[in-house]
Amino acid sequence: MKTLLLTGFEPFLEYTVNPTMRIAEKLDGEQIGGYRIISRILPVDFNHSGELIVQWIDELKPDAVVSLGLAAGRYKITPERVALNVKDGDADNEGYQPIDEPISAQGPAAYLSTLPVRKMTQALLQEGLPAEISNTAGAYLCNNIMYEGLHYAAVNELDMPSGFIHIPADHQLAIEHGKLPSWSHEDLLRGVRICLETMD
Repeated sequence: MKTLLLTGFEPFLEYTVNPTMRIAEKLDGEQIGGYRIISRILPVDFNHSGELIVQWIDELKPDAVVSLGLAAGRYKITPERVALNVKDGDADNEGYQPIDEPISAQGPAAYLSTLPVRKMTQALLQEGLPAEISNTAGAYLCNNIMYEGLHYAAVNELDMPSGFIHIPADHQLAIEHGKLPSWSHEDLLRGVRICLETMD
């Protein structure tokens, strides 16, 4: 059976829980569509997260890579279309705050996702879940991981769909934070499953 590397992130900044971590852990080992899911949790660390995802791809040799990230404030599930070759934004969990740094000195300015992002959004909408394609993954860790996966696949000429999906906060995080739109954990989990089913 084909394998799919699914990554989530640990909590970061003022977000004391990260729903992507719970979802990735829940789906680990499941069979979804034609894939067996292998989940890993990434640190919110500019200096090590990119190295880790490349290491995991090297070790596991997955047939596809899907990374999940929290987009606190968004109220739709948003598959990302573009990854930019830049690190910028708030400090990471280690206190490091890059400004206008390239992810890869020799890499292109951007990569387009190789996931079926249109198919994903249409499937979510058909199931009654708000969704749209996003044209910006920002310049923080989510964009960084998306770029690293696509860059690795391109450089090594791998036929390996790779990309990123942002999800809203869950109710637990919204209650703790106080000012965020949120979804139930069950709907977020269902939404991610729907996205992964389109990969078959």
